[in-house]
Amino acid sequence: MSAKTILIVDDSPTEMMLMQNALQGKGYTLLTAVDGEQALQIVMQQKPDLVLLDVILPKKNGFQVCRQLKTSPETKSTKIIMVTSKSQDSDRFWGLKQGADEYLTKPCTPEDLLRSVSRFV
Repeated sequence: MSAKTILIVDDSPTEMMLMQNALQGKGYTLLTAVDGEQALQIVMQQKPDLVLLDVILPKKNGFQVCRQLKTSPETKSTKIIMVTSKSQDSDRFWGLKQGADEYLTKPCTPEDLLRSVSRFV
């Protein structure tokens, strides 16, 4: 069985590094994107098994990216975990309504991240 591929989408180098560090060495292939449009391109080309998606992003926000992926026949089965500092109940509701499979709020521990990731890949 080949390594599962995870796309990390975050415009914060610090958050990107924290997520990469949590997932490195766990047998995953990691891809990264720093804005919503780049994320969509990578998903179309690479077909990752899971997307860790920030909400507040340049060009297209995470809600838009999630909705676009979940409504496209080619990518609708892609698992998406939103990982965001937007922690209001309304944000969580909206994220799940856009099709996110899970919604984690930052800061999240590496253990929380790994637990969520392991549910989907």
